[in-house]
Amino acid sequence: MAEIPASQAHEAVEAIYREESRRVFATLVRLLGDFDLAEEALHDAFRVALEQWPREGVPDKPRAWLVSTGRFKAIDRLRRGSRFDYLDDHEERIEALAEDFREPDDGEIEDDRLRLIFTCCHPALSPDAQVALTLREVCGLTTEEIAAAFLASTPTLAQRIVRAKAKIRDARIPYEVPAPEQLPDRLENVLRVVYLVFNEGYLASSGEAVTRHDLSNEAIRLGRLLVELLPEPEAIGLLALMLLHESRRAARTSPGGDLVLLEDQDRSLWDRALIGEGTALVDRALATRRIGPYMIQAAISATHAEATEWAATDWNQIVGLYDVLLKLEPSPVIELNRAVAVAMRDGPEAGLDLVDALLAGGALEDYRLAHAARADLCRRLGRVDEARTAYESALALTHQAPERRFFERRLAELPESA
Repeated sequence: MAEIPASQAHEAVEAIYREESRRVFATLVRLLGDFDLAEEALHDAFRVALEQWPREGVPDKPRAWLVSTGRFKAIDRLRRGSRFDYLDDHEERIEALAEDFREPDDGEIEDDRLRLIFTCCHPALSPDAQVALTLREVCGLTTEEIAAAFLASTPTLAQRIVRAKAKIRDARIPYEVPAPEQLPDRLENVLRVVYLVFNEGYLASSGEAVTRHDLSNEAIRLGRLLVELLPEPEAIGLLALMLLHESRRAARTSPGGDLVLLEDQDRSLWDRALIGEGTALVDRALATRRIGPYMIQAAISATHAEATEWAATDWNQIVGLYDVLLKLEPSPVIELNRAVAVAMRDGPEAGLDLVDALLAGGALEDYRLAHAARADLCRRLGRVDEARTAYESALALTHQAPERRFFERRLAELPESA
């Protein structure tokens, strides 16, 4: 390695931090067995890189160099702490870390990322903690960014992450990819967390914008990582679903930030590259003949993407796919989506009967989109008073500014009572 200009070295360190820091962190977690110590070691390693690389040049294997440097810095921290801590297990821990000087290879570092995802999404943690910990430790989002995305105060979110780390430590949750017989259940948990993150990015639960591009991007990045490291059919299906939804982002809002429904979207704005990638992944997942909910949802989204205009949508196929999805994952929300598809295939009256039955059951009483679907079907049938009541119910349940404006506009457009 040869000396290089300081500015060039700083640029190299910044680029490697952006691209490699979470990989390095994942390996340090495995080696050190402690999230907080690994975070400190990561920053120590990059600090040393800023000092040494201008003099010595960028190492041939920067990831391995950073892992080794971070590990030695962590040992130094533990030794300094041992002056005030005379417990035997503290000394044993230092000795164990100091014994193994082997540099990790690239394959190990990639495996460590997968281990970290499964650790953060362990079923012993609460669902909220799984999401927060995954965004913080796997994606590298700040506590403030996560708190803002999920409408929690920063101190509350920070405590949630602290408690999750403590539970991993105290319960001795293993830092590992589950055994093959455990994988289906554990992978389902991981995919659910990734999908929750994507959903909040694709349709924000509140705020001034319809979408949160940063969150949906992080979810897609996680999805790509899972497919790369663990190409299970449902992981492929989830990535396909996210890409197909993401392909419509540019058409989902007006220049003024207002919500644009699927039927009104300018399809020339849809990202054809993402649609091509997504549909290819759907075909790849379906070829395995191991059908799962994410795969079927992706097939539904692909059917929408293939239609050149709203009128060309194959509603019969979409209803059939919803029938399959309901057998795999019975849910009132899926029944609602099927009811809307039935309305498009068989007419608004047929869809309204199904929506009314769902609302009468009570499971969707507090779900704004159920009331919005009823309002739209009543509007199409000329049942103005019922449409108005349903739009008002939907409006009372939404916390997102563009959705509020949409429902208010629909109310204003309704004619006087018949």
